[in-house]
Amino acid sequence: MFTAVIHEEEGIFVAECPEVGSVSQGASVHEALQNLKEATELFLEEFPRTVRSHPFVTTFDMSHA
Repeated sequence: MFTAVIHEEEGIFVAECPEVGSVSQGASVHEALQNLKEATELFLEEFPRTVRSHPFVTTFDMSHA
């Protein structure tokens, strides 16, 4: 199980996997996620990981910074 962080950038969706560092993109959220899965699989074939940590995801407010 991995995490996908997806955001829109200049009309495309960019997907990142913070546990591995893989990044991909697509015309839709679904396509970006599918492409990220493929990119992550290919990355892990070359650089297998034995320990998997999951990131802690939260939000913060800049108005009180």
